[in-house]
Amino acid sequence: MPIYEDFRCNYESIRSNLPDMEKQSSPKPTVMELAILRVLWERGPSTVREVHEVLDGQKATGYTTVLKMLQIMTAKGMVTRNEDARAHVYVARQPAESTKRQLVSDLVHRAFAGSASQLMMHALSGKKTSRAEIEEIRRLLDEHERKTK
Repeated sequence: MPIYEDFRCNYESIRSNLPDMEKQSSPKPTVMELAILRVLWERGPSTVREVHEVLDGQKATGYTTVLKMLQIMTAKGMVTRNEDARAHVYVARQPAESTKRQLVSDLVHRAFAGSASQLMMHALSGKKTSRAEIEEIRRLLDEHERKTK
């Protein structure tokens, strides 16, 4: 155990000295990180094995790939790791809605020069929209309009 403890102390020392910019802003998740976050949002706290089983059912994914991704995501602050049990349990740090809002906001600013209406027009023209979806959009627009008055 002393070797493990030495390694862990060194690791924590290095990690605590990372530049503050890594700790300040929430990084935008990659495609794989977003897939892992979806699993954690749907299942709640999960082990590497549980996340791997879900992802591997969707697309062939290696266990060690999922493990490494969760380690990277922990270092980035996207997930937290509970080390109390033998199998570490991972939890998404931000709720799904917060991450989605951040991603959409970034997309609106980068691709549509800040225009939410341009985003909506492109989103609606890109695929067939169901009547229920259109009603939900109308409801959200009405709600937004009431809030901004």
